[in-house]
Amino acid sequence: MSRKRVHVYVSGQVQGVYYRATTRDTAREHGVDGWVKNLDDGRVEAVFEGDPDAVDAMVEYCHEGSTRATVTDVEVDEEDPEGVDGFEVRW
Repeated sequence: MSRKRVHVYVSGQVQGVYYRATTRDTAREHGVDGWVKNLDDGRVEAVFEGDPDAVDAMVEYCHEGSTRATVTDVEVDEEDPEGVDGFEVRW
């Protein structure tokens, strides 16, 4: 099975609006591995790894995020898969 990995930075009103929790739940629903965390500059950073279609679905999700989020920009960098397992919220 081929795997895809992307590193994502999401800008806008994305902290304090359950963005990380809903990202975690959505990634688990799609069977995507990786992590998500808040950055000091107000952005959210995430890594998604797994089936290419599922990873693409997560990137699409990032443009909307949680129902309370207002996303203004999503930066996506493709990386080599590292074989991460599971999905977590990092602090």
